[in-house]
Amino acid sequence: MSARGGRPRVVQANARAALLLASAMFSADAPAAPNEPTLATRCAELAGLTLSADAIALPTHGVQIDTAEMIAATARNNQDGEFCRVTGSIKAVKAGTPDIRFDLNLPRRWNGRALQVGGGGYDGIVVSGTGVMPFSPNRAPLAQGYATFGDDSGHVGNPAFAEFGLLDEAVINFGYAHLKKTHDAALALIQRAYGRPPEHMYFAGGSTGGREGYTVMQRFPDDYDGVIANSPALNFSGVRLLGVKVGQAEYATPGGFVPPALLQRVYQRTLDICDRLDGAADGIVSDVAACRSHEPEVIDALRCGDADDGDPSQRNDCLTGTQLATLLVLRDGLSLPYALAWGATRYRGYNVFQGTQFNGMLGLAHSPVRQTPPTFVANGYLFAQGDGYVRYFVARDAAFDSQKFDVLAPGKYQRQVVALSQTIGAMNTDLTRYIARGGKMITLQGLADEVISPNQTIAYHQALIDRFGVDKVDAFMRLYMVPGFQHGSGAFIPSADLLGALDNWVTHGASPETLSGCGCTRRGQTFSGSASLRRIATATELPTISTIPSIDIVLTDSPHIT
Repeated sequence: MSARGGRPRVVQANARAALLLASAMFSADAPAAPNEPTLATRCAELAGLTLSADAIALPTHGVQIDTAEMIAATARNNQDGEFCRVTGSIKAVKAGTPDIRFDLNLPRRWNGRALQVGGGGYDGIVVSGTGVMPFSPNRAPLAQGYATFGDDSGHVGNPAFAEFGLLDEAVINFGYAHLKKTHDAALALIQRAYGRPPEHMYFAGGSTGGREGYTVMQRFPDDYDGVIANSPALNFSGVRLLGVKVGQAEYATPGGFVPPALLQRVYQRTLDICDRLDGAADGIVSDVAACRSHEPEVIDALRCGDADDGDPSQRNDCLTGTQLATLLVLRDGLSLPYALAWGATRYRGYNVFQGTQFNGMLGLAHSPVRQTPPTFVANGYLFAQGDGYVRYFVARDAAFDSQKFDVLAPGKYQRQVVALSQTIGAMNTDLTRYIARGGKMITLQGLADEVISPNQTIAYHQALIDRFGVDKVDAFMRLYMVPGFQHGSGAFIPSADLLGALDNWVTHGASPETLSGCGCTRRGQTFSGSASLRRIATATELPTISTIPSIDIVLTDSPHIT
């Protein structure tokens, strides 16, 4: 790491480094002593077990284990080896509130570590903790010997289901409490199964799971030794409110809808102007800062002229002023005249004219007609999620019309908006306790993310530097920014063993200066070679990536995005 303002090193990974990073440490289980029960025996003993409320640090009515069974290594589609699968529920305090359902997986060959896995969207589906994962793409964590667990955050539904926002206890569970309750239940069961607690406890997730990763560091710093928090929805209220603004620009403003074909033209025009700025014509905008300086040129090339024939709103080759205004809502983000929790007044905008595609499944609306309620594809992910948030969490009225909600002046709803930002948010920069305990964390974020603004993630990282200083932040945190990477898709999809890097950092003190990955996906094709993702180095420098198919990924540096 160079000093503030210095030029970071350009690092190129090699195959040997990739193998070292990808290797997982775990100890084979020693033969059981003659009178010591096997994991299979202990697994069977867990079935039907109850844990008292005293086992959980937050209020519950205890824990009920529903099933516990051994899964053979030879079971169909099993990527995890032999393990004990435990399912259970953490009982709600208030009648009518759903329980927290969870899964816990106990490997026969335990490496002494545990991994809690986060959810996505509005959660509602039990995270199984099995199989390979984005942060462990080569081998399932469970197969490496990690005891893994996850939950549904305290309601039954899907990532689009916001109706639980009407229930106070369910909202608190979703915001943070489910993380602690499930952690404590799993910890008690792990100790019961193996006779000792984990040596190290980790958390990993992305999007909502990324927010959950930052949440556990902020709220429960004594419980975790390392966290992976990718594409984190740190300012959860901010992104939901911005989604409402986007929906209002598309549907409450005549002519504001931007059809997918025109969104594709915006993306293609950006590539035409910015792709080669890093010296490589690879279909990826790597030098985002340089591209930003060309933004007026991009917009001028897309804007409908006075001499254009026909009704501009019916065309797919140029942007009307109203359509451009919709995209500028995304670009500019949200600036509030009132403060959310932890003093947050902004949600940073997206890289709309710097290589982000908004015509995909998680992008803007595909239909000029607003459905009731809005849906992801027809009306856009940001708007659909924001609409549910305002109706169920803020107004607490399923019939409320989010098109009439004044984000900047919410009136009688402002108190609720601010309170929710504290309950469901991770903008607190006070990580003093987590840092003091030696906790480590890794965040990977796409610069072309269309769901979670990369500029919000960068702003939070900068806020940490402002609070603790660059050296202290560098000692516990790594932030990797990836050009071309969207919210799980994109022109470039990185594939790196973040879990291996985190574990190596926690257990051996080897900080990940680069991340050496396996084969990565680019433009729908998988290519071999190593991947080297360079982290943010200082408050004023941001890494970018240029790609050389079938060889490697070499990192260069560019100015920090503001």
